[in-house]
Amino acid sequence: MRKTMKTALVTLFAVGVVTSSEAETIKEALALAYANNPTLNAARAELRGVDENVPQALAGWRPTVSAEADVGSIRSSYGGSQYYRNNASISLAISQTVFRGFRTVNSTRQAEAIVRAQRESLSSTEQDVLLAAAQAYVDVIRDTALVSLQRSDLQFLSEQVRAANDRFEVGEGTRTDVSQADARRAEAQANLNTALANLNTSRAIYRQIVGLEAKNLSADTRISVLVPKSIDEALRISEDDQPLIQQAQHLVDAAIFATKAIEGELLPTVSVDGSVSRSWNPSDSVATQNAASVYGRVSIPIYQAGSVSSRVRQSKEELSQTRLQLDVTRDQVRANVISAWGVYQAAEASISAARSAVEAQQLALEGVIEEQRVGQRTTLDVLDAQRELVNQRVNLVTAQRNRIVGGYQLVSSIGRLDADTLNLSIARYKPKEHYTAVRDKWFGLRTPDGR
Repeated sequence: MRKTMKTALVTLFAVGVVTSSEAETIKEALALAYANNPTLNAARAELRGVDENVPQALAGWRPTVSAEADVGSIRSSYGGSQYYRNNASISLAISQTVFRGFRTVNSTRQAEAIVRAQRESLSSTEQDVLLAAAQAYVDVIRDTALVSLQRSDLQFLSEQVRAANDRFEVGEGTRTDVSQADARRAEAQANLNTALANLNTSRAIYRQIVGLEAKNLSADTRISVLVPKSIDEALRISEDDQPLIQQAQHLVDAAIFATKAIEGELLPTVSVDGSVSRSWNPSDSVATQNAASVYGRVSIPIYQAGSVSSRVRQSKEELSQTRLQLDVTRDQVRANVISAWGVYQAAEASISAARSAVEAQQLALEGVIEEQRVGQRTTLDVLDAQRELVNQRVNLVTAQRNRIVGGYQLVSSIGRLDADTLNLSIARYKPKEHYTAVRDKWFGLRTPDGR
């Protein structure tokens, strides 16, 4: 019996899952979430929309062309007679801006900085989704193990009820012993029902995040190879790789160029305009008339009611805010890394303590059972020892789960929980491909994917 209990202890976290080559590994689940998760796909669509800000800014370099056509009839009176003349005209006008106070340059740089910031936001969303998928995966394994544990507890207590009844029938026990065992069995049944409900909830969350039902999950969830060796290394990596910090830095750049673009409204604007036209019956004596014109235009702002000056001051305050927000983000990331490191280290220590507690309590239960057989312990002593053992096993499963999830949280906090670092077997989404396809597009209503 003791050997059997120890074997169950070692494989507890793998109960209810498979470890064969046919099992769905955590990397496969993360790859499915990377491809299917709607939150992640929505973030990608958002980035594609932000990409269009760049060609919109570049439009400041490009000409505008317009055409106009008029058809009408003119009535005139002369010497008491009425005269009617039909006329028509067509014209084509083109305008090319030569100088806009560097607004096009700065607006384009602002748009490019916002695109880079949005890419980092997408990277952050990707890490959040992969972390949620990893947590959902491990939660299913944990809850499957807890269901198996509660079933074993119910089976043990059912045997205790049977034994208590047998002893009562031969006069070696009391009705109290039977009632105590029966009450614990009912409690175990309720615990099993709760564990089953929790498992169903975890499976539903898994389906929501990954996109498929949780089936044949593998207990191989190693993450330690990606965990930094020290807290100092973790903090150093987060400074370079954490997308939230990179995003905040790009937003500072965008705010700088936004301020410069508004200041450009105080500078002159130079443009070249041209037009050609043809008119039919423009007057009683002219049958057709052609005209063409080319002229340069310089617009010098002198006073705009103070609105531009106010917007410049406002933009400078917003720039100051983004710089302060960068400091806030750095501090927040640092706090997240330190917290995740502490949780991971505590979970590792908890596993060792929980294993020792389970082994000690297993020996205690076996001793109480033997002492009960010789009349030195009561049925209640056995039931209490069993309850304590179940509690310690639950603590062990929870600690194992917390260690794995804590590892993924730590890797996410430093900014390395991405498809490339995890080496997921899935086609990578490449945001630069859409950006390149639309950046220099002069016309066209269809998106690069044909919509």
